Amino acid sequence: MSFVNFANLPNPRAVHGVCEESLHEMRIFLQGSVYCWCKNRKDEAFAARDLLGGDNYYWQATPMENLYNYYRGDNDDNNEYAIEEAGKAAGRLLYQLLYEDKRVFETWKGYTRMYRWTGKEDNNKEYKRL
Repeated sequence: MSFVNFANLPNPRAVHGVCEESLHEMRIFLQGSVYCWCKNRKDEAFAARDLLGGDNYYWQATPMENLYNYYRGDNDDNNEYAIEEAGKAAGRLLYQLLYEDKRVFETWKGYTRMYRWTGKEDNNKEYKRL
């Protein structure tokens, strides 16, 4: 586990509705986003919404679009629901990723789950290839 304060943290929850290949691509996409954040905003905390919301909410042509499409289904009137549920699923996927990452993060729960890289890595941890 790659969280400093891992005591009493829940185990990661699964993300359903998309194939394993899509999940793999989403993990790689998210890991790139996280590592970019850690490089450019070292001591700042982040949440999934910082990486995937705001100016970054256009998921078109990214692996994350598959989550939105799953929740939207064939219903064009389902956009608000799809956005909300895809965001929640992306948050679960981010938690899974950081739970297994070699970098060590602090985490806490506020309105959303927040993370901050400690600047450390667990070099005794076996590297899990995405």
